[in-house]
Amino acid sequence: MHQKNRTQAKSGWSLDQRDPKVIQAMMPIWGWLYENYFRVQTSGWHHIPDEGKVLFVGSHNGGIAAPDMFMMMYDWFRRFGYERRVYGLMHHLTWQVAPSLAELAVKCGAIVAHPKMAIAALRQNASVLVYPGGPQDLFRPYHMRHQIYFADRKGFIKVALREEVPIIPVISNGAHDTLIVLADVHEQMQQLNSWGIPWLFGIDPEVFPIYLGLPWGLAIGPLPHIPLPVRIYTRVCPPIVFERYGDEASRDREYVNTCYEMVRTKMQQELDWLVKHSQD
Repeated sequence: MHQKNRTQAKSGWSLDQRDPKVIQAMMPIWGWLYENYFRVQTSGWHHIPDEGKVLFVGSHNGGIAAPDMFMMMYDWFRRFGYERRVYGLMHHLTWQVAPSLAELAVKCGAIVAHPKMAIAALRQNASVLVYPGGPQDLFRPYHMRHQIYFADRKGFIKVALREEVPIIPVISNGAHDTLIVLADVHEQMQQLNSWGIPWLFGIDPEVFPIYLGLPWGLAIGPLPHIPLPVRIYTRVCPPIVFERYGDEASRDREYVNTCYEMVRTKMQQELDWLVKHSQD
């Protein structure tokens, strides 16, 4: 029992928990959703090199369901197979609120969203997918659905500079229409918590959205939902390469900020293009 608990405690902190057989078993489900439910249209996959490691940077969409992320995963596996490794950084709260789902995600390549895990994967010549905006991006209000929002998190820039890897942005349009986020009232809920009203399960969810979606109608809080069958458009963008790399560059705060703004600006330009052409 003691050994089992130790193993469970390390979930997401190892690169060896990924199971290609589990990924293969998930492919028919993802494929049906891809072809029939979300009717995905995708482009830009030629920007990914045939071999070697890259840092994929995405913008989260669509609440906890994050359907565009899963459709990106499906596209990767059907193009590159199950053995070419890519790991996705997953928020630590997932293990607390949905341990069974977290275990499944780990078998599909999820690891804890921590710089040392991203670095470990890159040093094994694997690619890494990160969504810097996290929960705040997943539940950003509907009026921000066409905005790249990283919540000012710049750790991914430091990783890219330190490990000297290019950044390849992955963007999408449509997934944030699978629910309609009216507002995030987390700040107000924090105030209530300070007055003695506890968080559910004792966990601060970091966001507290009010949204319209299935099956709730009106939902209050970061509840799971059934995504509406909205067409999703995805795009892999050209690599972004910085002028200088290395430990010194990763510790240069001004340079990190400059690189961050470069990535955010280029991704916003790509998203603007995708939105325009997906509406034509």
